Amino acid sequence: MNRAGVPAVAAAVAVALPAGMTTPAAAQPVRPAAAGPAASGLPGKAVHQLTLITGDRVSVDAKGRVVGFEPAQGRAGIPVRKQIRDGRTLVIPADAQRLIASGKLDRRLFDITELNRPENRRAQKKDLRLIVSYQGAQSARAKADVRDAGATRIGRSLPSLNAQSVATPKEDAPSLWEALTSEQAGSPQRTTAAGVDRVWLDGKRKVALDRSVAQIGTPAAWQAGYTGKGVKIAVLDTGVDGNHADLKGKIAAAKNFSSSRDLKDRVGHGTHVASIAAGSGARSGGKFKGVAPDAKLLAGKVLGDDGFGDDSGILAGMEWAVAQGADIVNLSLGGMDTPEVDALEAAVNRLSAKSGVLFAIAAGNEGDGAGTIGSPGSADAALTVGAVDVKDKLAGFSSRGPRVGDGAVKPDVTAPGVDITAASAPGSEIALEVGEKPAGYTTISGTSMATPHVAGAAALLKQQHPDWKNTQLKSVLAASAKPGAYTPFQQGVGRIAVDRALAQTVVSDQVSVSFGVQQWPHTDDVPVTRNITYRNLGTADVTLDLKVTGTGPKGKPAPAGFFTLGAQQVTVPAGGTAQVALTADTRLGGAETGAYSAYVVGTGGGQSVRTAAAVDRERESYDVTLKAIGRTGKAPAAADFSLGDLGGTADGASFTAPFKNGVAKVRVPKGTYVLDSDIVTDRKKPNHIDWLAQPKLAVTKNTTITLDARKAKPINITLPVKGAKVRSLQSEFSISTKHAEATYSWMVGAGDSLRTAHLGPKITDGSLTQRWAGSWNTGASGDYNTVSGGRVQQLGTGYSRTYKANQFATVKLTMGAGAVKKKTGMVYPMAELPDGYGLFGSPATQSLPGVRTIRLSTTDKARWTLDFSQVGGKDADGFPVYDAGYIAGDTVAYQGGKTYTRSVNTGVFGPRLTRDDGIYRDGNEIAAMLPVLADGKGNEGGMQLASVTTVLHRNGKKFAQNKDPLQGWEPFEVPAGDASYKLTSSVTHSTKIGRLSTRVDVSFSFRSKKSSTKLPASTARFTPAIGSDGYAKAGRTISVPVTVQGSAAGKNLKSLTAYVSYNGGKTWKKVTVKKGKISVKNPAKGKAISFAADITDKKGNKSSVKIYNAYLGK
Repeated sequence: MNRAGVPAVAAAVAVALPAGMTTPAAAQPVRPAAAGPAASGLPGKAVHQLTLITGDRVSVDAKGRVVGFEPAQGRAGIPVRKQIRDGRTLVIPADAQRLIASGKLDRRLFDITELNRPENRRAQKKDLRLIVSYQGAQSARAKADVRDAGATRIGRSLPSLNAQSVATPKEDAPSLWEALTSEQAGSPQRTTAAGVDRVWLDGKRKVALDRSVAQIGTPAAWQAGYTGKGVKIAVLDTGVDGNHADLKGKIAAAKNFSSSRDLKDRVGHGTHVASIAAGSGARSGGKFKGVAPDAKLLAGKVLGDDGFGDDSGILAGMEWAVAQGADIVNLSLGGMDTPEVDALEAAVNRLSAKSGVLFAIAAGNEGDGAGTIGSPGSADAALTVGAVDVKDKLAGFSSRGPRVGDGAVKPDVTAPGVDITAASAPGSEIALEVGEKPAGYTTISGTSMATPHVAGAAALLKQQHPDWKNTQLKSVLAASAKPGAYTPFQQGVGRIAVDRALAQTVVSDQVSVSFGVQQWPHTDDVPVTRNITYRNLGTADVTLDLKVTGTGPKGKPAPAGFFTLGAQQVTVPAGGTAQVALTADTRLGGAETGAYSAYVVGTGGGQSVRTAAAVDRERESYDVTLKAIGRTGKAPAAADFSLGDLGGTADGASFTAPFKNGVAKVRVPKGTYVLDSDIVTDRKKPNHIDWLAQPKLAVTKNTTITLDARKAKPINITLPVKGAKVRSLQSEFSISTKHAEATYSWMVGAGDSLRTAHLGPKITDGSLTQRWAGSWNTGASGDYNTVSGGRVQQLGTGYSRTYKANQFATVKLTMGAGAVKKKTGMVYPMAELPDGYGLFGSPATQSLPGVRTIRLSTTDKARWTLDFSQVGGKDADGFPVYDAGYIAGDTVAYQGGKTYTRSVNTGVFGPRLTRDDGIYRDGNEIAAMLPVLADGKGNEGGMQLASVTTVLHRNGKKFAQNKDPLQGWEPFEVPAGDASYKLTSSVTHSTKIGRLSTRVDVSFSFRSKKSSTKLPASTARFTPAIGSDGYAKAGRTISVPVTVQGSAAGKNLKSLTAYVSYNGGKTWKKVTVKKGKISVKNPAKGKAISFAADITDKKGNKSSVKIYNAYLGK
């Protein structure tokens, strides 16, 4: 569902999201150290697949680009669209479009950028994980259908949403899709099945004192006897170290909802948060005492040892906390917000209403941009917390409002969140990263740290008033807040003040008042009035003098009369309420449109009451009406559209609305948009798509656009051979402005399934590009792949092209097999044109070992990359099971009429250290990013690994260990000081994948201190001439080149010692390296030879490599 009154903004499948918001880390602490090297893909950066909820699979390469699409069984006739906006890629089958746009289906289920994040790929490695909510009389039947869909497993029951967490093997995703959705009468679009309400991705969320406690007036509360005694605060986080002196004996109950094995806090975030809320300060002699030191804690571990947690686990933790009798729940975590109410927001609202528990939630650390509040802090019922420093200056990282979608005021309040010192979990990630100063404590910043200040403050109030529920606690903390020199969208009502709150008897029932959106033009606006209800919780009448001050969108005072009060004074009776009208007159303001805010301050009886208000004075906007006509001249079976902002006037948003009887209407700000639309005329032919697009649509008045499918024309591409069978055809266009870039495409399986048409005037400024691509199979003679396009002034209304033989390069690609049989190679040709965009299609297949002839078009300055995958069979649903993957050479501009030879997946496999590979130090993190199993040609890639052991030694002692195959997934957190290090890694893979290089060991020694630099490391590459099958003639003596790469390469080499083994590495024999080569005798038939090398560079840095079973004799 969208928030009440929210137009269909960003519910569109082509939604534009702000740059840098691809990671849900709304409450990740801001730490002194810089972030480490970015995590790369699976070992060796092989092409890998992501499974959609429909069961279709999307192939993604090392750069996160979509390189292929494989429909699930029975879904081959459903066209697929790809859309890219602001760096986010969505791949959406046509039958899912309307479910996404309506908010019934979480668009993250089709967001390739989101699904490809390492934490999501780990979580969804074997299963597709969802949260499904139900409604109505058919809910029991729907639950049964979901349970019976293949091998689907029902996980947690989430009664607050009438929902369940669901996990299904990827091969059973099509069955689950059928259970969750149903055909829609008269339309090719699907709808949710009877009894199913919504379907969300069970996504991942991440973690987002002495002076700070006094800053909010806590000592006055302690002196009055309020220490949180008898109150329970639930900290749902990374766990809490109950053995810390400040937290000993404070945990009333604990439970693990994360994917980690136990309750231990290995991140250190939850311990720090819990200490701020309720730590005793025992270890520091009371110096670092928390806000409510006598409160009890409920420690729910909802975030794992990697700092991430499933939405379903967090939701289950929330329900557990309520069941355990929590009075306040602290959530210092979050993710990106959308206009829809997601599962966690819905749970916050429902649990708050049902139980009376207060949820204090971090606003997020996304900086000073507007509309950056995270979820679930965006929930209506949440007490959403921003951060200030010790001088009450708003923290630069603290997220701001207004709330996405409806412009409501968030955050609600602020609290200290900069350089907060609190308890440390020994040996945790944070302790290692920032160090303990003093011992037992760490100092970090973030809205994560501000939130427990508010949770602790609420506990003090709860002790003072045991009968108070969340609404009273929230109202009092807000009403008594200390104002800062900021707007409500920056600070809410201000920084909490516990001393004021304890004495507060008059509150406003509304922390903030929203007037919604007032439509342009404003000359005919009608003033809108909302009532503020004041409530007297005390025993004596209180008379309040009232004052309202307004602020315009640019921070200047609002015009006189813009916000007015119905009375300048009000008396609130003891134990009763009184109302005062607040009016927003949006006729005022002249040309200045946007979000106006106000504070209403009531003063009297020795206290003040603060209430925030906001109204969106709509910028110049107009209605856009779209009329869809099918190929028959009548309303079509289905139509969809999106209007994406190109001019920056709509903050990068995308707009959509449903068609009814062929007509749709949406309201958008004045500006320039890209119109993307598609029409299906006949519901029995859902694969017959008419794609009509207007690259630049200037909306300067109420506009009506006719989308007439009869104007679209087909795609016809002719090859210089007969009998070629099309595998896929793709059409794509991109439009760019200084404010936005957007790409839209469709891929179909037959030429007559997609027709295209250009709408509107020509684009003459060079900002429009269009591309056409296709792949064909010609049987034993190989494959043809075409790409064409470039800058155009208008999109093609249909497309025709005839290729000649000399417009293709022939690549004879040798694909190895690693001395195993019954393997298949799949090659994904990835095309790029000078505009920089890639096109994807269907892969070519070849039995291994073997040679595949691939023909690539060379017109239009095309450049090609060949992504290879080794397939070891198929899963139960007929999809390939990937063993290994490599990039076959560089991206190349081939010449037409010429023949090229390439090799991939051949031995010897081993580590590679080229310019882009290495070991890196970034602040207090050390991470290696290099392919350990590059193939014999040095192609980057790797295999599915059976085991990984990576160990870091510091000053001769084992320091840390993980299972990162030197891909930068798990950087080591190290102290800042200078030290000697030794990094070792050992990886193995199954002999079912390949019998070559079944184990590789590497070792790198160096000195390092806190810095940002590439560290010295070397390796040796052994490149004998062996067959593509992994064998060499048994017993023959051959010369093997040995090449040193890395810091010891070339003139930087001090020493190189090489070894061979014929018994699997049990014993090693030194061999002489002469002129960069060694002489060896090939192993006996069916036996293997192993290689090793010790390398020292001229600065004394030592490295070693061992490659077990490098190749076999035959």
